[in-house]
Amino acid sequence: MMDRRYFLKRSGIAFAGFGLIAAAPNVLKQFAQAAVLKNDYGKKKVLVTIFQRGAVDGLNMVVPHGDSEYYNLRRTIAIGTPEKTDGAINLDGFFGLHPALKPLEKFWQSKQLAVVHSVGSPDNTRSHFDAQDYMESATPGVKSTRDGWLNRVLQTQTNANVSPFRAVSMTSTLPRSLYGRAASVSMTDLSDFAIKAGVYTKSVQGGFEGIWQENVKDNLSDTGAETFQAVNFLKQANPAQYKPENGALYPNTKLGNSLRQIAQLVKSGVGLEVAFAESDNWDTHNNQGGARGQQANLFRDFGASIAAFATDLGKRMDDVVLLTMSEFGRTARENGTRGTDHGHGNAMFILGNSVKGGRVYADWKGLKNEQLNEGRDLAVTTDFRDVFGEIASKHLGNKDLTKLFPGYKTSGAQFKNFLG
Repeated sequence: MMDRRYFLKRSGIAFAGFGLIAAAPNVLKQFAQAAVLKNDYGKKKVLVTIFQRGAVDGLNMVVPHGDSEYYNLRRTIAIGTPEKTDGAINLDGFFGLHPALKPLEKFWQSKQLAVVHSVGSPDNTRSHFDAQDYMESATPGVKSTRDGWLNRVLQTQTNANVSPFRAVSMTSTLPRSLYGRAASVSMTDLSDFAIKAGVYTKSVQGGFEGIWQENVKDNLSDTGAETFQAVNFLKQANPAQYKPENGALYPNTKLGNSLRQIAQLVKSGVGLEVAFAESDNWDTHNNQGGARGQQANLFRDFGASIAAFATDLGKRMDDVVLLTMSEFGRTARENGTRGTDHGHGNAMFILGNSVKGGRVYADWKGLKNEQLNEGRDLAVTTDFRDVFGEIASKHLGNKDLTKLFPGYKTSGAQFKNFLG
């Protein structure tokens, strides 16, 4: 007989909002209630966020090929101008995409993809840990904030018919962005979880109730039935039989698999509102490469995964916005080991059918020494909270942004108007 703690650990699912699973009966009861509600959540607006951990090089992701100083600063790792072999994919005559991001070009051309450049935090930290914490809490320079910005987005929504699957992170542990009072769930593999649950359900002919009754020594016993009902509800996404639509091909990678499963949840109608995924290893201090190399390989996966997600969802992207972010950018000048070091300003992608795409939204100061932050980094001219705020306001319908961004006043006047 499988031990219940072992099952919960192996299934790759974690509940949040009220602490650890052993102390989360209210969250689990929400799951049980959801099973009874039979998926009656109606159409939801969905925000999908991707965190590029390690600090992506925004200057090679979205290349300022129209700024000649870019080529002076990057003798070996610069991406060539669009007319050259392996050159940047031209966007607007000044900016271009890294060539490995070719799958995203069609979304730019159809005006579903926008870029915000020179975006970042007003805090100058070069610590990955601090910068990620500040971005996910959306309180730069303040370490005492208890909840994450995505959780606050959920807290400020007043919809009474709330799904326990309204916030899902495809990660082994809950990200900082989703810390807080609103219930969230993190899981590593939707298919593995549902398959294990299905096999186990059949073997006991009626659920986990009997298993929980066999051993009542810990406080998980009272939540066994609720957990089982949650598993059955999740199985409505039918992960084992899922077939992407519209010819979408997801890379068999961490990010590709995460976005494929998020697409499943969007289609299954389980009441998803916020989803989180992450991409790692962007800290390219050494041998970064230019059009080819280690960073290009990361971009290849990144672009292909996002393109597959948007292709798979098709018309459903009317109700979905995908946002990418990274804790800070990288130095404008390449270092002595043909890489880049921790910097400041960066670039974000915004994708969706409601996006006013085909445009780079940027207050571009330039890359000359006197134009750089501290003489070394791309300057931040757009606060990342204004990007978050515009999406929270225009896409998700949050009206009081002061609750989302404590101590910061963001308003429509500061928005880039990249959403319709």
